[in-house]
Amino acid sequence: MISSEFSSVPVILLADTEDLTQILTALESGARGYIPTSVGIDVCVEAVNLAAAGGIFVPASSVLSMRHLIDSGSRDARPLTTMFTHRQAEVAQALRRGKANKIIAYELNLRESTVKVHIRNIMKKLKATNRTEVAYKVNDLFGEGALAEE
Repeated sequence: MISSEFSSVPVILLADTEDLTQILTALESGARGYIPTSVGIDVCVEAVNLAAAGGIFVPASSVLSMRHLIDSGSRDARPLTTMFTHRQAEVAQALRRGKANKIIAYELNLRESTVKVHIRNIMKKLKATNRTEVAYKVNDLFGEGALAEE
């Protein structure tokens, strides 16, 4: 990994393609930016400034190209584990089933206060205001089969 060789200098890739897989691979390898040659020099300069400030630049067009996956309703086999930690996914499953915090804590061998922290973090990630909305959004986003990993 070149980014480990120059840890104090942000690595930014300039590439001919906007392939999302290639972009994700670059970011996972430590790159702080991915600039396709299709963007103008002004965008390149700002992307370098963003990376120097500690941010990460990816082309919006690549992110927007993922929209068809959302719109088509395609469901990942294990989507909760991509959005939540393993424990958060377990708590989300229990919330979806309408279980009380005390029951969730008992079944998952957690303290009730820990369950509350997980619920608060789940609510933040889903931008939900209460546990009912969490259950609704989990069903809406991930479908019925998303939580059936028992």
